[in-house]
Amino acid sequence: MSSIVVVGANWGDEGKGRIVDYLADQASASIRFQGGNNAGHTVVNDFGTFKLHQLPSGVFNPDCIAVLGPGMVISPEKLSLEIEEVATSGVEVKLCISDRATLCLPLHALEDTLEEERLGAGAYGSTRQGIAPAYGDRVMKKGILVGWLNQPEVLLERIQFMMDWKLPQLKALYPSMEFTQTAEEMTEWLLEVSQPWRDSICNVTEPLKALQKEDKTLLFEAQLGAGRDLVYGEYPWTTSSNVTAAYAGIGSGLPALHPERVIAVAKSFSSSVGTGTLITAMEDQDQFREDAKEFGATTGRPRDMGYFDAVATRNGIELQAATEIALTKIDCLSGMKDLKICVAYNGDHTENPIWPQTASLTAVYEQMMGWEEDITGCRKFEELPEGAQQYVLRIEELMGVPVKMVSVGPERDQMILR
Repeated sequence: MSSIVVVGANWGDEGKGRIVDYLADQASASIRFQGGNNAGHTVVNDFGTFKLHQLPSGVFNPDCIAVLGPGMVISPEKLSLEIEEVATSGVEVKLCISDRATLCLPLHALEDTLEEERLGAGAYGSTRQGIAPAYGDRVMKKGILVGWLNQPEVLLERIQFMMDWKLPQLKALYPSMEFTQTAEEMTEWLLEVSQPWRDSICNVTEPLKALQKEDKTLLFEAQLGAGRDLVYGEYPWTTSSNVTAAYAGIGSGLPALHPERVIAVAKSFSSSVGTGTLITAMEDQDQFREDAKEFGATTGRPRDMGYFDAVATRNGIELQAATEIALTKIDCLSGMKDLKICVAYNGDHTENPIWPQTASLTAVYEQMMGWEEDITGCRKFEELPEGAQQYVLRIEELMGVPVKMVSVGPERDQMILR
């Protein structure tokens, strides 16, 4: 039995979905343990190209159950649409959805949007999917649990309780807010849109423990990366949950989890979407962004592009307690004339930069040998040009953790194992 946790070493968008999809063939369960509909994982395989937002990326293995853990906030209608999209491609979705997960409602998305508009230039860069308000309600003990979908009387009672508390506050803070849906109407809507997957709601701990007893492989998948962790990320430009491997057990339904492998996924360059500081940002990045297809999977927003940041990535590797690294999209660097790695920062608070100190830091670069060759057909490390090999080896040296996987393209087989 092996427990494999796949997490991000940077700010998200590292290619975790691509790595999970590659590893899923050996897994009996693929588990999302935090987050919601606010970020996507792009997966390219024999079924097509998919942008998954709530389903774990291992859903394409017919022998693998897809688990949405108790640490998630679930947007019910969008989950139904996502299941339908995957099923239309010929994939039989085997779901287990935690009864302890929290529902993310349209009211939360409205609250998220109103707050971003109120903040104006100081906005957090939220995707406006309602993630922060949904997690906030959970902390305030006003959240709506997924399990209550199978207890309509309790569901109605808890929705009314939540609305009696929330709506007066929202109206006071956002006087122009219009929300006319009653608790009864919201309950009816929830029961309707959740119908396709309501039979999958359960205590997910039970099937996961059963698989553990059978020595099966469990694959745990995080959303976003260490730089967006609620506690250890660039606060307040973070997500609203814990994205580190340490949370995998808690957020999946196996609190006593001791994973054998923690794979930190790092992109071969830096990218960030939303608000925050990218210290290694490139001056002229438009063409590189287009060539690398660096746009948000959920919003389509262009990502800010930068050189590989070894300082931030090493911090992410340590936060994730990674046993190995998967380096993605190195093929996008072919032909780059000015190839370099940020190896240090200049400025105050370099030992633990958090906003607002981060914005005043500057990068110290180490120049690297580039390469011109198309490397998407390489399947062995020795087949890579010298510059690409040196690039990987230097990153490995700076990280202090072995680079075991090198992705040279989006297709499942475009992978070098070391």
